[in-house]
Amino acid sequence: MKIHLLTAAALATALATSLLLPCASVAADDSGGLATLRGKPLSATDTATTDALRKAIETDPFDRDFTQQPPLVSHAVDEYPVTRAFNKCMDCHSWENARKEKATKVSSTHFKDADGKELSTLAARRYFCLQCHVPQTGAKPLIANTYQRPATAR
Repeated sequence: MKIHLLTAAALATALATSLLLPCASVAADDSGGLATLRGKPLSATDTATTDALRKAIETDPFDRDFTQQPPLVSHAVDEYPVTRAFNKCMDCHSWENARKEKATKVSSTHFKDADGKELSTLAARRYFCLQCHVPQTGAKPLIANTYQRPATAR
C-alpha cells in the first residue's frame, strides 16, 4: 500500500510539473501569456492589438456582416454579470425596460424553447447573451482577411 501511494504521489508531481512548465515559459515572454493557435507566443506589437480587442466601442451599432448575424453589443460589458440567477443585460434590454432605457429589446425568438414553444421568460438556451452577442471593437484584425460582406447584407 505504501509503495502504491509513493508511486501515485510521484506521478501526480510529474503530471503537475508537465502541465505547469509550458505555462511558465509562455508567461515569461512579453506576450502577456497569449499565444497563437499553433502555440507560438505573440509579439509585443501583436499583444497591443489584442488589448484593443478587449475594449468595446461605445457608439452606434456596426452593420451586420451576414443575414443571421446576432447584433453586436455597442457598449462595454466587463461589469455585466450573467449568472444562473441574474442577467444584468435584462435591466435595459427586457421588453419592460427597453423603451425607458432607449435600448434594443430582446427578440421574441429568445422566448421560444428548442421545440418552438412560447415561454413567458427567456429560453435557457438564449439566456447567456454573450455566447452570441459580442462587444464590437474597431481593432485591426490579427491576421489578413479577405472576407467581403454579401450584397444582401449591405
